[in-house]
Amino acid sequence: MTTFAQLHDLTGKVAVVTGGSRGIGRAIVQGLAEAGADVVIASRKLEACEAVAEQVRASTGRNAEAVAFHAGRWDDCDRLVAETLARLGRLDVLVNNAGMSPLYDRLDTVTEALYDKTLAVNLKGPFRLAVLAATHMAPRDGGSIINIGTAGSLMAGPNQLPYVCAKAGLNALTVSLADAYAPTVRVNAILPGPFRTDNSKAWAPPEGEEAPFVPMGRLGRPEEIAPLAVHLASAASSFTTGAIIRVDGGVTRKV
Repeated sequence: MTTFAQLHDLTGKVAVVTGGSRGIGRAIVQGLAEAGADVVIASRKLEACEAVAEQVRASTGRNAEAVAFHAGRWDDCDRLVAETLARLGRLDVLVNNAGMSPLYDRLDTVTEALYDKTLAVNLKGPFRLAVLAATHMAPRDGGSIINIGTAGSLMAGPNQLPYVCAKAGLNALTVSLADAYAPTVRVNAILPGPFRTDNSKAWAPPEGEEAPFVPMGRLGRPEEIAPLAVHLASAASSFTTGAIIRVDGGVTRKV
């Protein structure tokens, strides 16, 4: 009988995490490595990725590679997959975590450049990268693709509209790719709600203070996403595909 620990064991697997140098991505990288996976940390700032790779190697003993990567650039997606295969020989797990949510004063001040960049990073890049990864995985040992979206995609407001529109598209992409690449490749999405990361500093209540707009009374912590990502990456979720899972402290409970 297979044990719970064996089901979550990722030994021998290779995982790519975009936006993996900080925040939720960094926590997912650590979780996957602790479960036994070799990891590729991909983000725009190579030095930050290299620092994380060194930390992961030291703390887990797993192989960790750093790759400079811009999620909004089509060619970078091709290069990331090619470099992963060249360095580690396989690709079993992809976590599309990189994203951006730029601020603006009013909707009529949103420029074409801002809109296009937001859609490119949050939807165009994940589309290309997921298709490349799934195309590689499908005829081999299969694999798992995990898209990191946002609970805001379920209840869009005016303050982050290009971002949540792109993330709503990511939800559709998740379901469609789950259909396109079944049964060997599973595709699921995690929708974080309000989490305490570098990106939340502009609006988050101070550390230790309550968040009255969250039923749980607080913001989430990146390490509260990582175990779910490990679960979706592993054989423990072998019958789960096309799922869109909210981790938002109950913010979207009525949606």
